[in-house]
Amino acid sequence: MLSLNSLRIGRSSRALLHSNWLMTKRQSVYKTVICSAHCMSTGFLKKDTGINNVNFKALGQERKLIYYTTSPRNYSTGQVKLNCWNCKLPLDQRPVFFCMSCKAVQPPDEEASYFKLMDCDYTFTLDTHKLQKRYLQLQRSLHPDNFSQKSVREQEYSESHSALVNKAYQTLLKPLSRGLYMLELEGMRIDDGTDSGADSEFLMELMEINEALDEAQTPEEANKIGQDTKGKLAVLTEEIDAALLKGELQAAKVLLAQMKYYANIEEKVKEKLSEFM
Repeated sequence: MLSLNSLRIGRSSRALLHSNWLMTKRQSVYKTVICSAHCMSTGFLKKDTGINNVNFKALGQERKLIYYTTSPRNYSTGQVKLNCWNCKLPLDQRPVFFCMSCKAVQPPDEEASYFKLMDCDYTFTLDTHKLQKRYLQLQRSLHPDNFSQKSVREQEYSESHSALVNKAYQTLLKPLSRGLYMLELEGMRIDDGTDSGADSEFLMELMEINEALDEAQTPEEANKIGQDTKGKLAVLTEEIDAALLKGELQAAKVLLAQMKYYANIEEKVKEKLSEFM
């Protein structure tokens, strides 16, 4: 028979293991709750989306938070509290263009992403009509002519805002520049003057298209190449959107490199058509 001491040691060991297991579970739950609360309070998730938009993916014994609605850059800039340079009162939101109290123009937020600046969803298929409406609204309110009687400081801020808004609009308006910018936000970049890993078959196809465009003798021939190119760009747009939604950044990079080539052909088609006029 087992001695009394042996039974006591056995019960103590089981109690200790159970205690450690409970502590580990509590820490895991605590971290998950704190992370979720922090993300909701700092604006990492969209206001119009609930916690259901956070996907939990089981990886063995661990769980990982995956976000699809905002970029890391949008998240990081929303945490710093600022005060108005003129009246010193706190500014409630970022990016901010005017102080709600004294109406003074504020310095531009250079760290805010273009998506946040233009009040657009962080998505490759953003609403370009909403983007254009936002652009016109901001340019009307921030145009330097509106501040000719204001202080030099406000005039400089309005000029900087106007230039930044224009750059953000031009970047987000076209799919290619928008996609490249999204990759840049994620720390990836397609360098100019490189084939970005394009295969020989793809490069041969591009060469044939360019040769056909150079040899086009009528507007109809050039238009046919232009329509084919638009079709390929439309397909690439869908594929890039799918890759970005899945977080497949390397695949999106390859597809954007292909889009870059076809966008160049599209511009050449326009130049060719102008020769017939």
